[in-house]
Amino acid sequence: MRTLHPARHLLRAKDLMDARYREPLDVPTLARMAHLSPAHFSREFHRVFGEAPHQYLLTRRLERAAALLRNTDWSVADICLAVGLRSIGSFTTSFGRAFGMTRPSASQHVWRRQAVLASLTSPSTTQNTEDKRCSSSSRTRRSGSTTKTRRSPSTRRSSEWSFART
Repeated sequence: MRTLHPARHLLRAKDLMDARYREPLDVPTLARMAHLSPAHFSREFHRVFGEAPHQYLLTRRLERAAALLRNTDWSVADICLAVGLRSIGSFTTSFGRAFGMTRPSASQHVWRRQAVLASLTSPSTTQNTEDKRCSSSSRTRRSGSTTKTRRSPSTRRSSEWSFART
């Protein structure tokens, strides 16, 4: 019987994580697939791939979640469950650590990028949409006897904070 090099077993476990990221995978299950003890599997996986098996799986899940965020209008809960995570709070925290932004700011980023792409493809439609968005998204803050009014971030200039007496 021919034995495989341990790195091949690790590659099989890694491929399993890539293919079944939606399923609840744990280190003992992955170690069995690699024909190693759980502790030895974790050490070898980290040595070969540079991160722990759990972290690798979490990273793959978050990458899939980011793709779903870009390409769908699913809720956070739906995305969380679709990629195999169980806690929305942990998902949001992990997403922020991995990508440097929270899920709501990521969706705003995606919305802005889609608006830019739309403006490149159909300028007349986008102009009307932009006019509506600017008129409806003006924000007003009141503090004491003055009112701060600012435009939406896409139309605001750096020196455009105006103060109005009320």
